[in-house]
Amino acid sequence: MLGGDANAFEALYDRRQGGIYRYALRMTGSESVAEDVTQEVFLSLMRDRSDYQASRGTVKSYLYGMARHRLLRLLDREKALVSFDGTDSAAPEAAHDYLHSPHDPFVDLARGEVIDLVRQAVLALPAHFREVIVLCHLQEMNYAEAAEVINCPIGTVRSRLARARTLLGGKLGMLKASAGAFTKINAGRAI
Repeated sequence: MLGGDANAFEALYDRRQGGIYRYALRMTGSESVAEDVTQEVFLSLMRDRSDYQASRGTVKSYLYGMARHRLLRLLDREKALVSFDGTDSAAPEAAHDYLHSPHDPFVDLARGEVIDLVRQAVLALPAHFREVIVLCHLQEMNYAEAAEVINCPIGTVRSRLARARTLLGGKLGMLKASAGAFTKINAGRAI
């Protein structure tokens, strides 16, 4: 690809585009931003391919690093793409119990609500905590790969991940509490 082979670029794009897109989507919650960032990363790679140095890391880390820099600049400019006030009371109290039957449309609705609430909670994390959750848990990178993308020591990834899990647990606990209150209020009503 560095030598100008279009087939090699196409193979690289096919292999890495989906991961870069999902990373950007999970960091911002916006499909259009994720599309733009992904396009910018690969256009920049085509334009500035001589900037990549194999001695500094893998192509995967280089691409994620490019996406990360674009996302952090965007997040700094926007400060908050998604607001989260913790008052959404639409979550079912015992969502886990509802998620086992794939044929019930109410189960599908509950599953979608839970997924949306978790997505909101992740998006509400500060960017440096959000990115370790996205990279390690959602993109399934190991600590070393995430550290290479973020350009920090592995210990920093571990400590950020531990703190991010704590913050995420707190946000999800608030959602569970608000869902419990919602359920108690509606307990006697017939549908």
